[in-house]
Amino acid sequence: MKLGYARVSTGEQNLALQIDALRAAGVERIFEDKGVSGSMVLKPAFADMLRHARAGDEIIVWRLDRLGRSLTSLITELELLAKLDLGFRSLTEQIETVTPGGRLFFHMVGAFAQFERDVIRERTNAGLQAARRAGKRLGRPPSISDSQWQQVKALMSGPAEMSVASVADLLGVSRQAIYKRLRREQATEASASEAGPLPCPVG
Repeated sequence: MKLGYARVSTGEQNLALQIDALRAAGVERIFEDKGVSGSMVLKPAFADMLRHARAGDEIIVWRLDRLGRSLTSLITELELLAKLDLGFRSLTEQIETVTPGGRLFFHMVGAFAQFERDVIRERTNAGLQAARRAGKRLGRPPSISDSQWQQVKALMSGPAEMSVASVADLLGVSRQAIYKRLRREQATEASASEAGPLPCPVG
């Protein structure tokens, strides 16, 4: 069965273009998220689609950024689909994970994403060791800096799928600080969605 997923970031934007393309591709059922940013962890319609999907079904999107707004988030979602034995196809980029060639492309992208996370971990560990040698105190700060937050998101997403506890130990921050920053970011995105950007036909 072909299942379609359509998403726009604000309530003012229109899903019509995506829906028309999905129907033309033979999609039998479409799940729609309105006012949901691609970077948000919780996408209600996407989660609902996964609950209805069965092994062997194909998930189709109009464009890759409808599934995720960054390479790390995209890889995370594709890994999840693979674990559920679901195929994937993006109409605009003509990328899929159904054919042998499509699966090979996906594994290559995943390998590069894993390499990026390994580099971040090595860099972080080297910095911690240098700080210890310099006699610096490595207590957990009460909050997370912007640069640390980028590392947190990179380590928690993608094929590595590090847990909050593991990332907190690696970066020397508290789990509470990570959860607090996540809630604050989602609240900011929700507020931005309510305000709405300049008119645009598709998010």
